[in-house]
Amino acid sequence: MLGVTARRRVAVKRMLKPVVALLLSLPLLWLAEAVRTEFVAPGSALGADPGEMVVHHLGDWGLRFLLLTLAITPLRRRFGWHELARCRRMTGLFAFSYLSLHLLAYLGLLAGFDRTLIVEDLTKRPYIIAGGLGLLALSPLAVTSTRGWQRRLGRDWRKLHRLVFPATGLGLLHLLWLTKDGYGEFTVYLVILVLLVAERLFAWRGSIRPARGRASAVPRNPGR
Repeated sequence: MLGVTARRRVAVKRMLKPVVALLLSLPLLWLAEAVRTEFVAPGSALGADPGEMVVHHLGDWGLRFLLLTLAITPLRRRFGWHELARCRRMTGLFAFSYLSLHLLAYLGLLAGFDRTLIVEDLTKRPYIIAGGLGLLALSPLAVTSTRGWQRRLGRDWRKLHRLVFPATGLGLLHLLWLTKDGYGEFTVYLVILVLLVAERLFAWRGSIRPARGRASAVPRNPGR
């Protein structure tokens, strides 16, 4: 029979994903309730411009969850929170879903699916191009996030999924160009991204040094 500690670990493993999924869904649940309230009392939940509020809400949380996805591996590596690795794919898919809804909300609520207006926005507002390219870079990552694709792609899977870094950078550029005043939020996100990239570089350098040490310890063949 399993001991008390072992049973707790099993319970944590079973509950971790549902709890994380619920937490990641909270911004969307809040938005759904705000939209419902907006129909009852216009202007009370989403402000003077509900469409713009919906678009920004989805984009903000999509970018936050994207940074959270990047933070899972460093947190596991530095603090030993190995169970977090089980939530990395789900968190990334939530981020992609929020950002996809962000784009869809822009097309429907702000542009009205008007092709002429969309083309005009693309020429006058470069931040839309940056955001679109970021979402485009995330699309193959979402498609190939399953274990089946990981087996098919082998080593190329990791190379492909490094696209998350330029995609996040494009998301930050999108936010920077979109921000009219007060760059505090952008600065916080940028610092987080820089720290996450730096942590990976240090971990990569640390993994190379032992390998070089083992290679130099091998005696040379005197016959050569």
